[in-house]
Amino acid sequence: MIISIWFWVGFIVFVAIMLSLDLFVFHKQNEVVKMKQALLWSLFWIMLAILFNLGIYCFLGKIKALEFLTGYLIEESLSIDNLFVFIMIFGFFNIDPRFQHKILFWGIIGAIIMRALFIFAGVAIIQRFDWVMYIFGAFLVFTGIKMLFEKEDAEFNPNQNILIRLFKSVFPVTDDMSKPHFFVKKKKILYATPFFVVLLFIEISDLIFAVDSIPAVLSVSKDIFVVYTSNIFAILGLRSLYFALSGIMDYFLYLKYALSGILTFIGSKMVINELSAELNYSFHISNLASLGVIVTFLTISIIFSIIVKKKTDINALE
Repeated sequence: MIISIWFWVGFIVFVAIMLSLDLFVFHKQNEVVKMKQALLWSLFWIMLAILFNLGIYCFLGKIKALEFLTGYLIEESLSIDNLFVFIMIFGFFNIDPRFQHKILFWGIIGAIIMRALFIFAGVAIIQRFDWVMYIFGAFLVFTGIKMLFEKEDAEFNPNQNILIRLFKSVFPVTDDMSKPHFFVKKKKILYATPFFVVLLFIEISDLIFAVDSIPAVLSVSKDIFVVYTSNIFAILGLRSLYFALSGIMDYFLYLKYALSGILTFIGSKMVINELSAELNYSFHISNLASLGVIVTFLTISIIFSIIVKKKTDINALE
């Protein structure tokens, strides 16, 4: 089914309006986003995604709506892991909580552009070379297994990142953090500030994150409109989700295992479904089954995290 150009125009205008309202109306002053406020905003973005999904159901049908919902949930769940990286980045550079929203806002602008490039390129490659699905699937399985055995106590130092080091070698960087500007001019020389370095590292981490998340969503749908809109709706709620999660991180102690299972399952699904189609087998893992597996993994990880946190709190009081 060919998506009308007006669907694209309407969605782009909607995103532009929401981002403008966010920056120039709701958060025009640098302020600390409190947890209650963040939770309400997270709920707002989730409800918008649900309303948009209802629109897809009405105009494009049940199958597209299921694809959007599954893709959105995949992107949202994988985003949580990336948010933990954001928390470590802000902590490492000692960024004042009042200025974090501004950095995340511009980081999301960059993410929206990068996702468009990744998705359009990914769909074009898949349509031209069917065997790429096997590579994507195998890569996701490898990533899922690798995540399971990653050491959590590894030293986190963004300054060791090769792209950050390259940027600092060609562009002067000041330590001045008195004002939340990305660039400052001193003695007619333009300097980047730590705020821009943080923004750059966030974009780099999102680029790495997209390498996992885009193939995962493409396992659900190859419809560019569905894949892109589900990605963007998940990204739009990232800032609020970040400030909400920063206060309840203990409830996601076992998230890594859930994401490992999700990536391994999705990668296996891509390979199995592609092989079944090629060999004309009737076996096929549906998106509805994928949705059930994703929800199950996330639910179990949260339940175990809550149980462990309660036991830890009880032991601390004894």
